[in-house]
Formats: sequence, structure tokens, C-alpha cells
Amino acid sequence: MTSKHPNLNVTESFEESVVSKKIEESIEAEIEEEGVASRSTENPIPRVVLRPNTYSLLDGEWKFSLDQEDRGIREGWYLGHKYEHTANWPGSVEDHMAKTKGELESTPAWQDKLIAWYEREFTRPEKLESGGKRIYQITFGACGYETRVWLNGRLLTDVEGGDVHYGEYNSFSFEINEDHLLPVNFLTVRISHSMDAEVPRGKQESHVYKRGGIWYQTYTGAVRSVWLETVERNRLRSRVGVQGLIEDSLVRFNFTTRIQDPGQYTLRLNIFERNAPDDATPIATSDYELRLEAGQRSQYVVIEVPDAELWSPEDPHLYKFEAQLIDSSGYASEIAGHFGLRKIEARGRHLYLNNQEIYIDGILYQPGTATYEEMKRHMYAMKELGCNLVRVHIAGIDPRIYNLADEMGMLLWVEVPSPHSSTRRSRANHKIELLRMLALIETNPSVIIWSLYNEDWGAQDIATNPETRQYIMDTYHFMKIRYPQFLVVDNDGWQHISYEGKLKTDLLTAHLYTPKLGKWKKLLDKLTAGEMEGVAVLPLVIGDQYFYRGQTPLIVSEWGGFGFSDYGGPEGSEERTQRILDFKRELRKRRIAGDVYTQATNIEEEKNGLIDFHTGELTVPPGILSTKGSDFDAKPSKRLLKKKKSE
Repeated sequence: MTSKHPNLNVTESFEESVVSKKIEESIEAEIEEEGVASRSTENPIPRVVLRPNTYSLLDGEWKFSLDQEDRGIREGWYLGHKYEHTANWPGSVEDHMAKTKGELESTPAWQDKLIAWYEREFTRPEKLESGGKRIYQITFGACGYETRVWLNGRLLTDVEGGDVHYGEYNSFSFEINEDHLLPVNFLTVRISHSMDAEVPRGKQESHVYKRGGIWYQTYTGAVRSVWLETVERNRLRSRVGVQGLIEDSLVRFNFTTRIQDPGQYTLRLNIFERNAPDDATPIATSDYELRLEAGQRSQYVVIEVPDAELWSPEDPHLYKFEAQLIDSSGYASEIAGHFGLRKIEARGRHLYLNNQEIYIDGILYQPGTATYEEMKRHMYAMKELGCNLVRVHIAGIDPRIYNLADEMGMLLWVEVPSPHSSTRRSRANHKIELLRMLALIETNPSVIIWSLYNEDWGAQDIATNPETRQYIMDTYHFMKIRYPQFLVVDNDGWQHISYEGKLKTDLLTAHLYTPKLGKWKKLLDKLTAGEMEGVAVLPLVIGDQYFYRGQTPLIVSEWGGFGFSDYGGPEGSEERTQRILDFKRELRKRRIAGDVYTQATNIEEEKNGLIDFHTGELTVPPGILSTKGSDFDAKPSKRLLKKKKSE
């Protein structure tokens, strides 16, 4: 394929910036002689699906000012303002505030509401050609919670039609009218955030939950990269759904088209082996004729991949897709990504991956303020611990981590960052955040489980409010129809919903914390016997009467926490190792489908991690959380402890 895009050639105003030079070198390395993006699996920008266009990262040094009195819009800062500080993008507002200390006599406290402004300049990119087929677009990897963006003093409207973007976990874009570009351009961003308990915030502090214990500092603002890129006026958006039907090697794709010029188009889909050379012949190809009106719409297509190999943790086989939208003149836009064929089921007491029973050896992961490089180290370390699943705990992460999990063969359990109060507005915000997440990571075979809520945070009235239960049930049913490739948990930990005696969750999960082995055995016995009360902190099931007889897989989705004062247990590495092995052995003696140890790394006051946050080094023996191939009756603890001592 020959690219029809010129290089952007955006000149940085900060000419001495080392970051700028590295960005230019990175772009040059990834653009081939004819301007085609490299097919390397290394992805330089934080998104899952890529397009073979040209782009320029706008990361680096930006001007920065706080606006705690909310004067900026009224005084027209987007038209011109003297900024007091500089800040590196990406980075959190909290970090940027901390670095202003010493430059100001006092830094305004971030106690209830935070407003910050950022601005940078860039020179005009090259003029686009090819008959107005292409436009420029600015994309933010993640920013928020409320984000407004101006270009040369002109307020931009995002692709979804909003003047304000709400959310802080997922990407959003602005199409740029080329006529509005000047020889030197100013990009101005206003970010507003608050302690509002009705917005999705995960474990960040709020008006309801103050910082301390398991509640963390806010980490918001300019948290992921921003870039300027070329896109087609009529194109496929970089959000693709993939559902594999492994029994007949069929793959169902869901593409989103964005059309400015109505007419007849051809959607061409090519499938390759993941590491196929550039001149490889597709192993499957198909054309789909579409009559498209102006606007945005979704389109499902199905393609057969002959003799398809399945994706699994043991053999994470991936395929590559290239999809083109071709207009009547033959001009094409293109996106590319990868996918894997896999099937996950909850059947009776067990989980089945590709029709084979699987036991979940999981770990709870809270990325906190980790950088992308640190998160990568964490992922490899969790694999070294023997985990086949990582539960990403009510947090947003760099989308490239999902791609990394696909390549490593690591299963993922993802969760919607929860609000902290239960209201109609909080439920509406929760649904929007869920849909944003689904739209951007639906291609990844590693993602097998979604939690809607955790421990009823943001749904505290789940046992007493029919509206709350109805929302969760409706969302569960929507997920099962629209996204059958995932298992869905209604409220992880306890208070699962029963309606007419049937659970509105695919898994019956429980959070069990005790440092005492005797009590641990009793809790597991109660759980597997089907007792709904006296097991977790709150009843396991609420709503209508529910009778457990082995019809749903049991998952102990949080346990351990050894080292954290609130959970108790050993703090020393050797004693902790023995305790983990003893507790794990009891899990495997019972009819349980999986477990998730708490947790991967230390986060603020939660000192219960098994991995060094910065280096990724293990503080316990490798393989300690794996049950695959281990004979627990043979007391493998002695072998692991001996290995630990020898190290």
C-alpha cells in the first residue's frame, strides 16, 4: 500500500527541547520511504488501533497556570495570557502543582475544585493536498475530568459533538479546519476537576471517601500524550469491535464509519498473520459494498479465517487486520490492528477458555501513578509470579497495556472506574464511561471479564433501591447481548443481584480477608457450601432468594493483602511466602474456579505488594501464585522457600 499522506513537519517552538528531538527521531524511524507507518508491533502512541498516516506528538514542555478563582474563561485566557509556569505533558496536574512550590510563595490547595490551563505553540504543518480528501485532527490520549480546547482562540468541538469533553480515562479527538491554521498556532487547554462523588473516579479521594487507607490522591489532568495527525474526511474510526466464533472460524467485526461526503463506498477487510511481511498475501479478504450517508454509524461484517489458530495464555496467537474504506474514485482510508480468536464461558462450577477448563490464578493490580514503562515491568513481573490473569482494579490504564497483554498471553479482568455515590447522575456517568471503554478496547482477546461495580462503591443502596438494581440488571443484559465475548460481574465482592432466583452476574465472586489459616478454611467451606451470609463483609446475594447448587463459578476475587495493616498477616517476605502457599493450597482443595491475590504492588498506605513499584523486581519467589502443574499436596512451599533463600 502506498501512503497518500505528506509528512506533517510540525516545527516545535521549543527548539532546544530534548523531548522534541526524540519525537522527531521516533517519527522518522517509523515512517518508511514512501511515508507508510512501520508495521512493527511497537506502538508509539497510546491507542489500540492505528492508522498508517503521519502524526506529530505534541508532548513536552507546555506553559501552565492554575486558575483556582475560575477567572480564565471570563478574562479570555484562550485569547492570550501570561503563564507563570511550565509543565511537561503528559503529567498530572498534581505533579505540576507540586513543582510550582518554591516558585510561588504559596501554592493553592487542591481541596474541592481544581482548574488548570495549559498552552503550547506549533508552526503550521504542510498544506494538505489530494483534492481535500484529508484533514488534520488533534487527539488527546486521556485528559480531564472536564476538558475544553481552543486553537488560536477558537473553541473546538470534539468528534462526538461536544464543546466540553467529560471523562479522564479514554481518548477523544478534534477535527481541524485547515483554514484556521496560522503560521504559528496556539493550542490552549483548560482542565477542570473536583471532588464530585457522582463522577467515575475509582479509588481517588472524593467528598465521600477521603484520602488514606485504600483511598488515594487524585491523579488527573494531562495524563496521556496529545498528537496532531492527518485523517481522511471519509474514514473508518480507530474503534473496532471483534468477536470470534471459534467453532466455525468466523470473526465478526464492528467498524465505525465517519462520512462527510455521502456516496457509495467499499469496505475492504484483509486478514494476515500478525508478523507477516509487508508484501504478504492476505490469508482472508473480503469486500463489502456500502451506501453511506453523512454522519457516523456502525457496520458489522463477518469474515472466515480458514484453519484459524486460537488465542490462549499458553499460545497467544494473534492475527493482523487491515481495513480500508474506499470511495468511488478509488481513494482509501485505512486502519490496522490485531485480534485473536478465543471463547470464554462460565458453565456450571467452571470457567472454559476455548472449550477447555481453566483455573484463574489472578492478581489485583492498581497502576496508580505508574508510567507506561513501569506498567510494562509490572505486567512481566505478574507473569513471573505465575499469574494467568490480572484484575485491573477500577482504574484507567494506557491502552497499549491491553495490547501487551494480548502479546504476552495474559488474561485481563477490567472494571469501570466507579463513582462514589449512588444517584441517577452517577449511574448516567457510569454508563457513559463504560461505553467509552468498550469502544476503544473491544479488539483485545486478553480482556475476558468486566466488572460493573466493586463492593457497591457508587451503588451503596444496591440492597434497598430498586432503581439501582434495575440499572445494573439492564446494563448486564445489554452487555450479554451486545458483547457476548465477555463475562460480566454485576458487583464484585458481595451483594450480587438475584432476580426471580437467577443471578445477574456470570460469576459469584467474594472478597475474603483474614490472616488466620483456620478461619480461612472455614470461610472457604462456607462459600463452597453455598452459604450466602457470614462469608464476606456483606451478604453475597441480595434481591430475590437465591439457592446455590453449583450452577455458577465461584471466584475468590480478593484475598491475602498480607502486609497491609487493615488486613493483617505477615510482613516479612519469607513468612508471607509460606502464608500465600498455605492459603493457595486450601483454595485448590475446593471446588472454586479461580482466585485473585491482593495485590501486585504497594500503593500509598497499602503496603501489601509482591512487586517493587519502580523496578518490577519480585519480593517473593517466582511462580508463587501459579497452580498450573503444581502438586500442592507435595508441599511445594519448601521448594520455593529454599529457592528464595538461595537467592
